[in-house]
Amino acid sequence: MSGEHFGSAEVRRVADVACDVRLLELVPCAGVRPYQAGSHIDVAVTIDGLPDTRSYSLVGERPHDGAYRIAVKEVPDSRGGSVLMRSLAPGSEIAISEPRSHFELGFDRPEYLLLAGGIGITPLVGMAQLLARQQRPFRLLYAAGRREQLAFADELGELLGERLELFISAEGCRLALDREIARLDRDGELYLCGPLRLREAARQAWSACGRRPDRLRFETFASGGRFVPAEFVVRLADQAGREVLVPRNRTMLDALREQGIELMSDCRRGECGLCSVNVLAHDCELDHRDVFLSDAEQAEGATMLACVSRAAGGVVTIDSGFRSDPPRA
Repeated sequence: MSGEHFGSAEVRRVADVACDVRLLELVPCAGVRPYQAGSHIDVAVTIDGLPDTRSYSLVGERPHDGAYRIAVKEVPDSRGGSVLMRSLAPGSEIAISEPRSHFELGFDRPEYLLLAGGIGITPLVGMAQLLARQQRPFRLLYAAGRREQLAFADELGELLGERLELFISAEGCRLALDREIARLDRDGELYLCGPLRLREAARQAWSACGRRPDRLRFETFASGGRFVPAEFVVRLADQAGREVLVPRNRTMLDALREQGIELMSDCRRGECGLCSVNVLAHDCELDHRDVFLSDAEQAEGATMLACVSRAAGGVVTIDSGFRSDPPRA
């Protein structure tokens, strides 16, 4: 975290917008900047006495009356970020980054399909507002377990009308991905943000329909894994079997770095593959949370991305690729 990247901001307003989602309005001391729909900010946090960052999508196509809006979901098995963020009150000060985007909306498609699962609605609100304003053909599909978990549904319904379709599993209305994808123009594009199971199902349905892979776009940092985060042990075969404990609220990448094991990394979102490590053995399930490895590579289990992926307890033996400098003569 650098002083140039983060600046101070004040919490102006806090409001619950769903039974488990809290909206925060943040006013940067340096003033807001324009951003593209689908952008996010990073927030500097301290978890268990250690500095860390969390990423949150910006809600809306543009800043709201001089403030950035983010939404934070209550996550009982989180690494601690959601508890801290939801404890903030008006007047609290935090450090945030300037807006940036890895989830940009293209403007040359004949049709768009936006798909949100739960808190994944946050980056899609701005996309829907922009597409509606520009009168582009699109639909927004919004899935949740219960109706009271829908955030921003009322304002989206007023704006979009029939272009917004809700899928509430508790009411027996489930999303049929193959059918919805089949309705999309063959040269259309799908933008998705939601949990891992929804993302995997969408990838499979998209591929089964013979669609171009580059026309399926994900926002990834809000995604969880297949298992509740648990602590696990990384055994370093290239460090004489040295073992490093990865707490449930830390990533493998961070835990290794804290013990002096440096890995190359960049995105910290499971997208670029730079932090990949070779898995030599494991006595537990691997919880791949990346979008870099193919389904076959994840199933093989020979590689993990240290920035996001975990193990469901137990021990994972890796070759980290880290080599300390030899002593000088």
